[in-house]
Amino acid sequence: MGGLSIWHWIIVGGVVFILFGGKFKISDVMGDVAKGIKAFKKGMTEDDAADVKETPKTLQHQAAEQADREKSSETKKI
Repeated sequence: MGGLSIWHWIIVGGVVFILFGGKFKISDVMGDVAKGIKAFKKGMTEDDAADVKETPKTLQHQAAEQADREKSSETKKI
């Protein structure tokens, strides 16, 4: 009961390795996590912006846009 098992030593070794050595330092790991979160949030906002642009327009809006296009094409001809 007083001794530590192999699993205790593996966990302690992993924590020490993460804190003090190797490529996987806490600051590097947390920086990568932060970049991932930022990329995820950016992707979510781009999806929301795309959804807003793709919303169907009412018939009145479509008719108004078509009339504007026709007016602009008529003024270009003149």
